[in-house]
Amino acid sequence: MTFTGILQFFENNPGFLAGHAAGQLLLALVAVAIAMVISLPIGLVTGHMRRWSFIAINGGSLARALPTLAIIAIGIPLWGIGFLNITVGLVVLGIPPILTNTYVAVATTDERAVEAARGMGMRPTQILTRVELPAALPLIVAGIRTSSVFVIATAYMASFAGSNSTLGIIITNDGNYGMSGVMAATVVVVVMAFIVEGLLLACQRMLTPRGIRLLRETS
Repeated sequence: MTFTGILQFFENNPGFLAGHAAGQLLLALVAVAIAMVISLPIGLVTGHMRRWSFIAINGGSLARALPTLAIIAIGIPLWGIGFLNITVGLVVLGIPPILTNTYVAVATTDERAVEAARGMGMRPTQILTRVELPAALPLIVAGIRTSSVFVIATAYMASFAGSNSTLGIIITNDGNYGMSGVMAATVVVVVMAFIVEGLLLACQRMLTPRGIRLLRETS
């Protein structure tokens, strides 16, 4: 394997790489979206109530400890092989950073702001949506950012679940594509992860209140 071989693989298979990169990105987006639907409500409610932190902290740590490949193997007798199997595995991988960050972000909202909102007669849902959520958004997006990078980098395992729509068909098949192909596909995965990371980092920065940004820059 040489650098020239990797470049040649890019030149000879641009459509093949692009198609499977798109498949991997789509799979990752679906998994992260489902993880958000599950994690955000739980994190927001438990964080607002400042209770049941074990659900967000311990539950997230437990899910993070489960190897994705093991989840795929366990899922084969339950829902077979293919898109559903790998999606479940990636959702489990994507939940912990979002859930933990959401809980911590809401639970650590300035108590003085919360008390002031209560004094103004705001209902609990109004306090959550108008006070706690806006302050928590940057850290919540940071959790989504971490989750997205994890999921994109792991989605190639779809090939182990019987799905050939991702770059895993190349990464796990060096016998057919050679190490040049494996490295070329890996480079594409890394680039996708960095691009998504950069986009979400920009979103996180935009959602961070200007006062907090200025404080960080001057400290």
